[in-house]
Amino acid sequence: MIKSLLIANRGEIARRIIRTCRDNGIRTVAVFSDPDAESPHVREADFAVRLPGASPTETYLRADLLVEAAVKAGADAVHPGYGFLSENADFARKVQAAGLTWVGPEPDSIEAMGSKVAAKKRMAAAGVPTLPELDPETVTEFPVLIKASAGGGGRGMRIVREKAEFADALASARREAESAFGDPTVFCEPLLEHARHVEVQILADAHGTVWALGERECSIQRRHQKIVEESPSPAVTDDVRKRLFAAATAAAESIGYVGAGTVEFMLKGEDFHFLEVNTRLQVEHPVTELVHGVDLVEWQLRIAEGARLPVEVPQPRGHAIEVRLYAEDPANDWRPASGTLHRFHVPGDVRIDSGVEDGSVVSVHYDPMLAKVIAHAPTRRAAARKLATALESAQVHGLVTNRALLVDILGNEAFLDGDTHTGFLTEHDLTRTVDPQPFALAAALASAAGRKIGHLPLGWRNVRSQQPKARFLFGEELIEVEYDPKQATPGVVTLDLDGVRVPFHVAKYGDLVEVDSPRGSVSLKVVPRFPEPETKLVPGATVAPMPGTVVRVSVRQGDVVEAGAELLVLEAMKMEHRVLASSAGTVTELLVENAQQVNSGDVLAVVAEQNGDGS
Repeated sequence: MIKSLLIANRGEIARRIIRTCRDNGIRTVAVFSDPDAESPHVREADFAVRLPGASPTETYLRADLLVEAAVKAGADAVHPGYGFLSENADFARKVQAAGLTWVGPEPDSIEAMGSKVAAKKRMAAAGVPTLPELDPETVTEFPVLIKASAGGGGRGMRIVREKAEFADALASARREAESAFGDPTVFCEPLLEHARHVEVQILADAHGTVWALGERECSIQRRHQKIVEESPSPAVTDDVRKRLFAAATAAAESIGYVGAGTVEFMLKGEDFHFLEVNTRLQVEHPVTELVHGVDLVEWQLRIAEGARLPVEVPQPRGHAIEVRLYAEDPANDWRPASGTLHRFHVPGDVRIDSGVEDGSVVSVHYDPMLAKVIAHAPTRRAAARKLATALESAQVHGLVTNRALLVDILGNEAFLDGDTHTGFLTEHDLTRTVDPQPFALAAALASAAGRKIGHLPLGWRNVRSQQPKARFLFGEELIEVEYDPKQATPGVVTLDLDGVRVPFHVAKYGDLVEVDSPRGSVSLKVVPRFPEPETKLVPGATVAPMPGTVVRVSVRQGDVVEAGAELLVLEAMKMEHRVLASSAGTVTELLVENAQQVNSGDVLAVVAEQNGDGS
């Protein structure tokens, strides 16, 4: 029987596991890197052990340190969560060799599925439909999908449509795969356009019982990473479901699987092909839990203790949808954001699985996901409406997020009709425009309410010649508003907009003003009346858009480049980000080299623009 469990992970999954352990009387041990020292998962665990360092390779990817921490804290079992070492057979063996219970499948099963190349061959032998594997060295037909052999989550994946793009994409995929999984091996598959990503949750005990616990659709993705997941899939018919479940069960049985896992497929029409087996808990497991009324983490623990699954699989009820709320800017190539999250609150009858809270610092070292927000309802449309309303009413202050995009996806008619596929975000323009004027007016009025001279509001005049003004930056746009100080109210400002009263909730953090309303949310930056002199950049200077590590320098000093040419590649928050030339010209300065750490705003290179005569 498990009495004390070390969780070899961080953030929202660590908190999720702690919650189930607490309900079952199991003590928990957290581990934390230096940036995570004040994280909620550390505070909520019964014990915590520091892993000195900041990057994943120094901390959460160190099997020796994790096993040592478990022994030191008196844990008798280890749960790997997902990501990091969750699908690492060597880690599982080290845990078992230390006399600890491994909460997951047997190392041999992990190893069998650890290489996607070997896994596909094994599944084909078990009668599971597979796509042909293409050797990267001999690919001649396009489009293709490059995939990392040793891991998932979108890392090491690239779509290539033209032969001229292939070599760079292959090198980039290998670098990202090695950074994320310690293995640069990649392979290729034919790209299935307009296909759906559908997966089956499996749960198996050590006594021969295997549950196919419903399917999830995870087709809406960015950078090959899921951002919307749901169960059941709107596209899966009873016949397809029966065949999917049979294929998933055959896959599990072929490797003697024990514990929770996921068999992933690509579905086009009524035909499907095997993608991979994730030998761990999935990020999107909450939708399965809500639809089937089970706690998958509790079953993982019970199976690790030797429990038997009931013969009857829990029947589904209703529909559940999950969205991943990220600190990232969808309008700016999904650029991740880091910094302080001043306020985080999502109201309504929804489930929140989150690793953050008010005041949390989002580090550059880890994935920028803030939370998973999940809604369950009797019907799919009802679940979408409930989830969209909760997101619209949320307060997420301090960092740019993908919240507006998620709301727009949930309200999109194609989504509501179930017409989803992996190219959904490319096919649908979901960019929204927001009029910042009323938000800026509300911000000015709320700010004026807090500033008084004696009992009089700031700006009060006995004889007024003009209204006071306030200026804000909305992104790069300067917004100026006039306001009447007599109408100022703190906190909540109600404006009459074309005969409709609209409340605006205003919160100020230094020069940052966050304004939430039923019509959307806007972040503004106060423009001071007497701004500090700014340091001007050299014309043509390209700066780092975020903190990160230079993983490739693509040009040399003196090179002539076109607008949009790749200057270098930064790795930040577990992904590669290309830094491009904003205009054509000559690289006159190159200020970084491979493996160099840079901060946001650092000058990376200078490209002197060409004159009209080409000089």
